[in-house]
Amino acid sequence: MSSTPGFVYIATTADTKGQELEYVRHLIANLDLPVITLDLSTSGKPSLYHADVSAHEIAGYHPEGEQAVFCANRGQAIAAMAIAFERFMLSRRDVAALLGLGGSGGTAIITPAMQQLPIGLPKLMVSSMAAGDVAGYVGSSDIAMLYSVTDIAGLNRISRKVLSNAANQIAGAIRFHIDDDADSKPATGLTMFGVTTPCIKAVTSAIEHDWDCLVFHATGSGGQAMEKLIDSRLLNAVLDLTTTEVCDYLFDGVLACNEDRFGAIARTEIPGVMSCGGLDMINFGHPKTIPARYANRQFYCHNSQVTLMRTTAQENTQLGRWIGDKLNACAGEVCFVVPLGGFSTLDAPGQPFWDPQALGAFVHSLERTLVQTAKRRLLKVPYHINDPLFAAIIIEQFNAIAATAK
Repeated sequence: MSSTPGFVYIATTADTKGQELEYVRHLIANLDLPVITLDLSTSGKPSLYHADVSAHEIAGYHPEGEQAVFCANRGQAIAAMAIAFERFMLSRRDVAALLGLGGSGGTAIITPAMQQLPIGLPKLMVSSMAAGDVAGYVGSSDIAMLYSVTDIAGLNRISRKVLSNAANQIAGAIRFHIDDDADSKPATGLTMFGVTTPCIKAVTSAIEHDWDCLVFHATGSGGQAMEKLIDSRLLNAVLDLTTTEVCDYLFDGVLACNEDRFGAIARTEIPGVMSCGGLDMINFGHPKTIPARYANRQFYCHNSQVTLMRTTAQENTQLGRWIGDKLNACAGEVCFVVPLGGFSTLDAPGQPFWDPQALGAFVHSLERTLVQTAKRRLLKVPYHINDPLFAAIIIEQFNAIAATAK
């Protein structure tokens, strides 16, 4: 994005929400901020309200052309316009903020593009869907969702108040933007779970004088948020020590990452130290929510709403292979450290998840899969992940490979 203030982009389906588009455009323009309006209509019909960028122009950004958007099937049209709009927004270099107005269809079109914009760039979605589960719309981004209260279907005493608040929120986010201190410490991301907290606290305490430590809860969205910051070049290094999200992804847990886990590390070649925190467990909710096929497995009740299931040797073999393949795509300086004394507070001698056979299966599979190089290394140590001696090794490895990232 440009260092100049740029424009406030306002996006909606102008054929059904043109009146609201004009209203918000005037509000923001009256605040002396430059505006560009975008029409995301999929009907193919002309709108009574003119937008600066037409629906046909935006639809042309779809890989198959605008005909992919203007089709007979509304669901397909919405999905296609979402793709086109995402590509359109990524082509712009003058975006100061993105404000979206929409119902279910408009929100589905606009928010995927918002998710692709850099962290910190103001993104506000005014939506009739904002009072429910918005995880699918927000993803791992910093999108603000504002419930429209009434449907976005014309101006009335309620919608005027809500839209006015939206305009002022966007204006405030631009005018009171705080630039990062150029002299601030470099930033590193750390992944943590309750079962790896002692390790992360020890590491953070040791490096926080020199590093801005951003800790992410390894709940699926946490890992994705960290990797989005990596892709946005907002992290200088990474301590991805709690990779439990991979278990949930491969074995249907509720705190899953996605197929792209570790992808940002590979793409950016960011230096990092990684480990296998929490790979001994798969997360589920209340026991009644656990898939029937897992009925005879070993479980641990973390609390009334969180049930943990021990990974088996076979699953650990799969985990080692999957992670090894991902690490092989990393050309930057990375070191994967395996704590042979256990992967979590539950995975230790005398604890309910202690299973040397499962641990050994992971190590064997990872060793067979990982192609080690001068920059891509595997280090096995005889300590538990929460042992201070393990933290000391992590700190030593991190200091060695992250020195060039500052």
